[in-house]
Amino acid sequence: MRGVLIVLAATGILFATAAPAAPPEYPVSFIKVDELKGLLDRGTKADIIDVRHWEAYAESHIKGARSMPLRVVADRAAEISKTGLVVFY
Repeated sequence: MRGVLIVLAATGILFATAAPAAPPEYPVSFIKVDELKGLLDRGTKADIIDVRHWEAYAESHIKGARSMPLRVVADRAAEISKTGLVVFY
């Protein structure tokens, strides 16, 4: 029991002292669902990336979206458009 408490305390300290995520290098803005739908309905091309776990993606995702779990986005950054509309959700 004491070992479990030590591990929990150490984990809490680790999370409490973790550095915040660095700000993105590119401008970031937010878009509402109805705004995105309007753009897509008008034929705007968008790279829609579902960053949830595979199970959530498989259960339901935006039509045309591709799965790229958040933990691998940095490794797969070369696959993401640098010039068009990119939507992460």
